[in-house]
Amino acid sequence: MIPENLDPAHFCLAVVDLQTRLMEVIHRADETAAAAALMVRCARELKVKTLAFTQYRKGLGPYVPELEELLADTPQYDKTAFNLLAVESIAQEIAARPELETFVLVGVETHICIWQSALALLAAGKKVWVLSDAVSSRREEDHREALLQLRAAGAIVGPTEMFIYSLLGRAGTPEFKKIHSLITA
Repeated sequence: MIPENLDPAHFCLAVVDLQTRLMEVIHRADETAAAAALMVRCARELKVKTLAFTQYRKGLGPYVPELEELLADTPQYDKTAFNLLAVESIAQEIAARPELETFVLVGVETHICIWQSALALLAAGKKVWVLSDAVSSRREEDHREALLQLRAAGAIVGPTEMFIYSLLGRAGTPEFKKIHSLITA
């Protein structure tokens, strides 16, 4: 069943902790970063609100190169909390935008920041998509278990292309042509 209300104006893409030092130890790091970068490009084309987060940037460094430039004009928040909503400025930003009904999460680690943030967003009444190929953990087992628990908690879990094509809804539109060229590039 395809979820209702796939209007990009109601979505927020959250790019979480895809940082150089952290990604050095992440399972499938290159594939995860590539899927997240694709989602950032598509979000830009579809005018989906995007917020970017780093975990203690001073220690874990900037975003990986393929995302650093893409996120240059995106609101960015540095944090030490694992749950995005545990940071007051982030919680205030989200509360101030009630039209953002659905959050799309990409980043690391699936079983820590993604898991805690998704559960907090669900508890706040938001819908949550977790893009399974655009999130990862150091250990594959932790990643898989977190996805199972997130699905059981009510998050929609699936690959980036599934979400993108669900958001597009049909072929032949100008948006489809732009996005399709990004996917097939």
